Amino acid sequence: MMKRILFIGILLAGGIPFFVSAATLSVSPSAGSFVVGSTFDVGVFLDTTGESINALDVALSFPPDKLQIVSPAASPSIISVWTGQPKFNNANGRIQLQGGIPGGINVSNGLITKITFRVKGVGSGIIRFLDNSKVLLNDGLGTDVLKQTQNGAYVFILPPPAGPVVVSETHPNQSYWYSNPTVVLSWAVGESNVQGYSYILSDNPIDSPDNILENTKTAIVYKNLSDGIHYFHIKSLRDGFWGGVTHYALNIDTTPPADFSLDVIPSFRTTRRQPIIQFFTTDAKSGLDHYEFKIIPLMLESSTAMLAGQELFIEAQNPYIPPPLELGTYDVILRAYDKAGNYREVTERLKIVNFAFQFIGEKGLELKSNVVISWLWFWGVVGLLLILLSYFGWHIRRWHYQIHIKHVNKELPGNIQQQLTELKQYRSKYGKIIVLLLLIISPIFFAERGLAQQIELTPPLITTISRNISNEEIFYVGGKTDAANSMVIIYLQNLQSGETLSQSVTSDKYGEWFYRHDTFLSTGNYLLWSQSKLTDQLSPPSPQVQLTVRPTAIQFGASRLSYETLYLTFVILLLLVVLGLIFFIVFHTYHGTKKRRLLEKEIREAEESIRRGFAVLRRDVQAELATIKKAKLSKQLSDEEKQKEAELLKDLEWAEQYISKEIWDVEHGL
Repeated sequence: MMKRILFIGILLAGGIPFFVSAATLSVSPSAGSFVVGSTFDVGVFLDTTGESINALDVALSFPPDKLQIVSPAASPSIISVWTGQPKFNNANGRIQLQGGIPGGINVSNGLITKITFRVKGVGSGIIRFLDNSKVLLNDGLGTDVLKQTQNGAYVFILPPPAGPVVVSETHPNQSYWYSNPTVVLSWAVGESNVQGYSYILSDNPIDSPDNILENTKTAIVYKNLSDGIHYFHIKSLRDGFWGGVTHYALNIDTTPPADFSLDVIPSFRTTRRQPIIQFFTTDAKSGLDHYEFKIIPLMLESSTAMLAGQELFIEAQNPYIPPPLELGTYDVILRAYDKAGNYREVTERLKIVNFAFQFIGEKGLELKSNVVISWLWFWGVVGLLLILLSYFGWHIRRWHYQIHIKHVNKELPGNIQQQLTELKQYRSKYGKIIVLLLLIISPIFFAERGLAQQIELTPPLITTISRNISNEEIFYVGGKTDAANSMVIIYLQNLQSGETLSQSVTSDKYGEWFYRHDTFLSTGNYLLWSQSKLTDQLSPPSPQVQLTVRPTAIQFGASRLSYETLYLTFVILLLLVVLGLIFFIVFHTYHGTKKRRLLEKEIREAEESIRRGFAVLRRDVQAELATIKKAKLSKQLSDEEKQKEAELLKDLEWAEQYISKEIWDVEHGL
């Protein structure tokens, strides 16, 4: 706790400068070559560039497989107060230094500490400053002024041969990595009085063989060595005395880089002519060396510029942006190489499409690269939608037709028709009410409205092949041979017809070969194999590879129609049908509703006319009753007149009741 308080006090001490310069941390020596088993010192230095520094926090890393710390020396040092003893961890390769200088210090090459390392293994390594390192200004604010660091790069080698001189025809360079697990070692006989040798193969770089004589051979073969760094140690017995030891490093890596995948932005099916291709992998032993790229067009109509150089891989960096691509399908092949020459190959299918085909794929509607609605679901949903729309359209059309018939035939509801009949009967008794009613109603019903309408050659190795292709994609195959610039014969047999196609290509100086077919293959199953030919010598056939060409296009003579084009055509037709049904439903709904409103209006007007007719009827009845009443005052009515009076009173009562009811219905919207 007291150390922390002291460290904080150191940070807050001092004044505020007028300007701030950049401090530098460095290691010395910054480069060098050191022998495995030896030790060397590395000093950590500070340059304050004219400023006063009162505290620092330094973090470094080193390769734990190559180096280990023997002792971090805390003195001599410009640090006067250590907030903690220097910390180091040989397991993960970390060093932590933290301390302060009360009152501050201004140095150009101040030694912070000196660290002693022991070399554990051959290779190269870097001692680097980590990003969390800090150099704090003596300004009372603890301002970090570290702007630059200078790391150290070193090479670690085996001790010079003290015994027999060892060479290897399979692994000649001790600093290189090799993929061959079989090692052939040989050594010089040296002086004639050598009695024999003692040797050992181990994982210790400076091991020493025992004093037991092995034999007098001058060569040895180790087979199937495991991945990693192995060390061969040998010494010779001469005149009864053992000589010095020679150490020889063998770096073996037979495992390719870790499996990985390609990622295409925006997607593997895109309208962008230059998509961004991303990739990343690692290698556990020798380390990743580089990536190689090849884009193979699978279209028959590929341009000459696109086909040029397709036999070659090109080195690429992550991310990779290809040159502008034509519309069509491509196989993107990426190889990740480690430092031993092993490679991991990944192939992905890339489709450059126009906007119309952006979502129309072979498997269904491709909304995203990982979201696909299969054609089975699509056709099922669309079929159900068509059935529902068709039923609804039929129902709306029927409803519209019924309204149209009523409108054309001037059909009135049953109660209205009954009232008209009764009104006609009373009109025969009381006047021209029906004529007046017809004059009111007839213009409404008779208005028409329209509708809108020998040397033993080894067989070639097949490494690249277009396994997943269709009958509208070009077939290709590639691989390697042991003999450079040799002929490779490719055989392709159709298992249905028995027809065998043979083509020959020449491998390059590295033994790589590649063949791209110039026409589409017909659908079916095929067997593929190859042979090497050098002068008149033929190698044995390579192992057979089976591939399938699936149908994704319909062929009419020399013309082809892809299923994707058919799907797009069907989708467009279905879209037109759906739009047509929707228009049909909207059309009949609109006009049916319009005619229904007109019919309702006409019915209301007819009801109003009938109501007025009965009102006129009441007036006529009342007039006749008034006449009878006057006659009744002047004379005695006859039986016939009394009967007529009773009938008129009954009709008047019925008319008044009907008129009252109609007024009630109209006022309440019934």
